[in-house]
Amino acid sequence: MLPALDDAAVGQWCRAAVAALSAARGRLDDLNVFPVPDGDTGTNLLATAEAALDTLDEAGRDRAEPAWALVARGAVLGARGNSGTILAQLWRGLADQLAGQPAADGPTFAAALQKAADTAYGAVADPEEGTFLTVARAGGEGAVAAVAGGHTALGEVVRAAADGARAALEATPGQLAVLRDAGVVDAGGAGLCLVLDALVTTVTGVEPDRPALVRRAGRGPHAGHHHGSDTGDLPHQPPAGPGSEVQYLLADSDEAAVAQLQDRLAALGDSLVVVGVDTPGGREWNVHVHVSDVGAAIEAGIEAGRPHRISVTPLAPVRAPAPAPGARAVVAIVPDGGLAELFTTEGATVVPCGPGGVAEDDVLAAVLGSGAAGVVVLPNDPTLTALASRAAERAREEGRDVAVVPTRSPVQGLAALAVADPSRRFGDDIVTMAEAAAATRWAEVTVAEHEALTSAGRCAPGDVLGSAEGDVLLVGGEPAAVACELLDRLLSAGGELVTVVAGSDTVLADAACAHLAVVHPTVEVARYDGAPEGVRLQVGVE
Repeated sequence: MLPALDDAAVGQWCRAAVAALSAARGRLDDLNVFPVPDGDTGTNLLATAEAALDTLDEAGRDRAEPAWALVARGAVLGARGNSGTILAQLWRGLADQLAGQPAADGPTFAAALQKAADTAYGAVADPEEGTFLTVARAGGEGAVAAVAGGHTALGEVVRAAADGARAALEATPGQLAVLRDAGVVDAGGAGLCLVLDALVTTVTGVEPDRPALVRRAGRGPHAGHHHGSDTGDLPHQPPAGPGSEVQYLLADSDEAAVAQLQDRLAALGDSLVVVGVDTPGGREWNVHVHVSDVGAAIEAGIEAGRPHRISVTPLAPVRAPAPAPGARAVVAIVPDGGLAELFTTEGATVVPCGPGGVAEDDVLAAVLGSGAAGVVVLPNDPTLTALASRAAERAREEGRDVAVVPTRSPVQGLAALAVADPSRRFGDDIVTMAEAAAATRWAEVTVAEHEALTSAGRCAPGDVLGSAEGDVLLVGGEPAAVACELLDRLLSAGGELVTVVAGSDTVLADAACAHLAVVHPTVEVARYDGAPEGVRLQVGVE
């Protein structure tokens, strides 16, 4: 039994929450009957929690910031949908109270949870009862009531929070007619209950015994006839026309500008949630709204600051077009930014991948939405190959012929895309693309974030790392020197074309291209912008 929540326990809770949401994602999606029965509440909650855990893991054991702050930042910047954005706000509210403080005992956590639930209400433009917010408030009230009754041990407090939230969840069908008619509890609230139960397991070592999350008997005719996206949290009247869910991160802004943005977006649509968090580069906000006029929602963000990682999702369910016989398409998972534009220009359907990763459902939607009978998927990252394969398998069940070419880097993806030829037999085209990708050696220049033992020796935070095919070959102190030596090693085995993809440090790309012109003058060089976040320079050699 843990007496208090320290940084290690926060990390354990986050990991347990990801595991619980991953196991229940399908059931949560199935509960999300408002607006459509094939909703995405479970998917959005999982993506948000995974983004929080990724940020925590990337910081490593020797992190300089409290775990609470890292979890909050990762969740806010990676939040998806209504439910994910409100979960992020709840974690940010806890971080506001607990980050940088001594490990939280029972009374401290109870007060913080209640305060976090209150701030979650404040992040939502038009809060409704019978939703995620109701369940969150009941959890906070249950924890505070336990302390008032003399049950101050952390284990007792978190159990009371989880039990209070679960009782509120069971009552949600009585608060929202659409839930009652469909025979379900609120999907977002159900997800929060899983997160709180994960906390109980973390603190006590005992997993709460709960009934399974399933549809109840008597599902009515209302399910699936509402427009919207992921309203396991915020019921609302559908906007005029089909409507869209718009979500983006907003940087280079301030509180006054964000307040004006909220007023403008509230007038344009509904399901408005805005959550801010401090980052090393300044404060950023995650903005989520349902609107009919997508352009106006994005323009409002441009006037308030710098919107990025913009996503637009139709609220009404869209039936995938029937595959056109003989038609081909390439779906590429690509980091946000310049590379996404490049892949699009080259004819690929791009699925953007931000710091929070990418959803399997997004890849599936791109494959089905292409309208092609034969589709090649390029994951462009070794960690995404399995996800792409699962999406491809699901697409095959829908009658599509889908193959995954296991590209491990965007430069390999570009090489594969360059040789794609729809006039070939589909199987021959797959082989040609795979051979082009395999013939492209790829390398990266990055900066170490923590001390580690690499294949090139020990590195310290701030060291420049040169890696090829995922293995560290060089550890140095000067980025340009590492980049140039890395290029020399790659070209020692031959090469006719070098693709250089610059990150935010364009000076480094300039130095690499200058080195190639002098030392390897016969090699053709193609330069682009948009290396993945955290990569200073990316290189491909063919």
